[in-house]
Amino acid sequence: MLLLAIDTSTTAITVALHDGHAVVAEQTTLDARAHAEHLAPNIHSALAQAGAGPSDVTGVVVGIGPGPFTGLRVGIVSGRTFALGLGVPVHGLCSLDALAHEAWVGGHRGRLLAATDARRKEVYAAEFLLDDRGLTRVAGPVVSRAADLDEKWRALPVAGRGPRLYPADLGRSADDGSEPSGIRPLPLDVSAGALADLATRRLATGDELDGLEPLYLRRPDVATAPPTRKSTLG
Repeated sequence: MLLLAIDTSTTAITVALHDGHAVVAEQTTLDARAHAEHLAPNIHSALAQAGAGPSDVTGVVVGIGPGPFTGLRVGIVSGRTFALGLGVPVHGLCSLDALAHEAWVGGHRGRLLAATDARRKEVYAAEFLLDDRGLTRVAGPVVSRAADLDEKWRALPVAGRGPRLYPADLGRSADDGSEPSGIRPLPLDVSAGALADLATRRLATGDELDGLEPLYLRRPDVATAPPTRKSTLG
């Protein structure tokens, strides 16, 4: 097994390979705008790091967001195209689940908010419960101004860049130094390694993944213009 994981839902353009036991390669570039430019080189670098070629990949998993329209689309389309070219299965997984999974692997337990940058002074957010068995998404994802989120959500520890962007509105940040000894800091961005690990665990137990429908949560900025009076008269 060699699972290729791709996520472009956040600032991180991230790619990883998982052999069914562990992540064997991961490449990540932080760039809020140039997802298309960085994704293909990161795939090539991850394959080289693992000593593998495209034909060695047996499956693909893509983060389906939520995320901004353009960046999210780059990862999903690339993953689907890669899988189609090789004739291997492709799966989708909520990107916020990957954030929560990385927190779980890092030793965090209890209620957790994942909150990533949605731009327009908003965040994408979801609540999770982390216990010894794994994670459960309790509510969300939603898109909202941080200050308008439920007060109980805003008081939770937060994975993602939400607290850095809106420190007055969201709870404990990912790197405030308050974690107990042996507990890793909460992640800031989605890791393709965490996405691959969570997908591998769910596939091994027969759990369903999330399909390939992207979670944009709002309509795209570009829409078909309404017909003009001249075009309707012609």
